[in-house]
Parts: sequence; structure tokens; C-alpha cells
Amino acid sequence: MITSMTGYGRGVESLGDLEITVEIRSVNNRFLDLVQKTPRTLVNYEQQIREMVSQYIKRGRVNIWIGITSDTDKYQDLLLNKGLINAYMRISHELKDLGVKGEMDINHLLSLPDILAIDIDPTVDEHTWLCAKKAIETALVELNKMRDAEGQELYKDFVNRIHHLENLLSEIEKLSQNAPVEELDKLRNRVRKLIPDEMLEKGRLELELSLIADKIDITEECVRFHSHNKLFLEIMEDETSQGRKLNYLLQEMNREANTIGSKTSLAQVSHLVILLKDEIEKIREQVQNIE
Repeated sequence: MITSMTGYGRGVESLGDLEITVEIRSVNNRFLDLVQKTPRTLVNYEQQIREMVSQYIKRGRVNIWIGITSDTDKYQDLLLNKGLINAYMRISHELKDLGVKGEMDINHLLSLPDILAIDIDPTVDEHTWLCAKKAIETALVELNKMRDAEGQELYKDFVNRIHHLENLLSEIEKLSQNAPVEELDKLRNRVRKLIPDEMLEKGRLELELSLIADKIDITEECVRFHSHNKLFLEIMEDETSQGRKLNYLLQEMNREANTIGSKTSLAQVSHLVILLKDEIEKIREQVQNIE
């Protein structure tokens, strides 16, 4: 069955005073593009996170955000960069010696870059990761539930549109059933009006006219179009999403529609071809969101 590339999932796990919240959003993209916003505590686990996501998602742009809260804040601490503070103070004194007015206070110091450093306790990373892993899995499951639900709605829409294409195609076949014979008669009458019968080589004339009539026959295009519609429905029944295959198949459908439009001389058929192409374009826009 088909799966949408658009979805949202959220997971929350707690361990003691530790709470980890994970939010995952996905949108359509040609390939799997993962953007992670994780706390420094989990920086060493980014590859594991990527592998987890790839087990659930094959294609799409995925944004994953992980937040960690702890009442005791035992997992990380803030440290003063004393060496850098001394350097800033030295520069401040030198500026005073040059006649620059002003005082350096705590507010100025805290606003300077790299004054504070985050000290992470590596001994607790594993515990944090196990808790985060559960939250990530929960978020991924929720994400896929939404993606599958949207995929089911898209599936229903595709089935209805493919059936509509079949109906349009059947109407085109009905209208064009006698088109080659009628066109052949029209061409024969035109030729006879222009050239006297005694000047015509009947065998050659019939051959040329039959070749022209054959070129306006759309039977082959209609057969291929029916085949594409059938294959489209079969691909959607596959266990895995086949967004790229469906997109390629729609290109082939559009090519057949263009050929039918170029061959026909019937105004009604031309109008139906426009409806065909409009319906194909609507399907194509939706397929862009299929994994």
C-alpha cells in the first residue's frame, strides 16, 4: 500500500527526573534528507538516530528535534572560561589606559562569546540514550501512523481518478471506432475531386490512403493506456510505496494522451484528451507526496 511522505510524530519518555521529548516532522523530498536538532548529550548518537529513522522512512525530508529536561540537571553543567575572562579583563584595562571610558561589569562579561562552557558528564550518556531511543521509536511509530492514514486517503483518490481515466478512454475509443474508415472515405473523395479518375492509379491510391488512415488509428495508444492504468493500480497494491515508479508511469500516460490528441481529427475526442491530460496532472501532483 502507498504511504505519504507528510506526517508528524511525538514521543515522550521519562526516567527518574529525566524527561525526553522527541518531535519528528516529514515532508516530500526526492531522497531521505534527515535534519537533526539534538542536545549535546546525544551528539555521539546521531548516527544511531539516522539508522533508526531509515528503518521507518525511505524517502522524504525529515526534521527531528530532541529536548531533554531534568530537575537536578545532573547531566550537564555550566563552567566559566576563566582564561578567556582574564583576557577580556586585560583588554579592558588596556582600553582604559588608552583613554577609553566605561566599566566592565558582569552583564558585559556574560554577553561575550564563549564565556560559558557546557560541561557534559559522559558517564550518563548511555542512560540518556536508552530513554531517548524509546521516545524516538514512539515518535516514529506515530509519524508512520499519520503517513499511512494519509496514504490510504490518497489511495482512494487515485483509484477514483484511474477509473475516471478508464471511462474517458472508453469514450474516446467509442467515438474513434470508425474514424480510420471515415477518414479514408473523405480522403478518397477529396482526391477524386482534384484528379480525374482516368489519371488515377487505383492500386497506388488505395495504398497511400490506407497508410494515411493507419497513421490516424489510435488503437495502439488506447491499448497501452489501458495497460498503464492497470499497472498503476497494481503498483499501489505493493507492500512498499513506489512513488518514483508511479511518477514515471504518469509520464507514459501523458505521452499516450499527447499522441492520441495529435492523431485525432474529431473535436469531441480532442476535448476528451484535454480532460485526460488534466486528470493525469492532478494525479501527478498527488504522487509527488508518495514515498
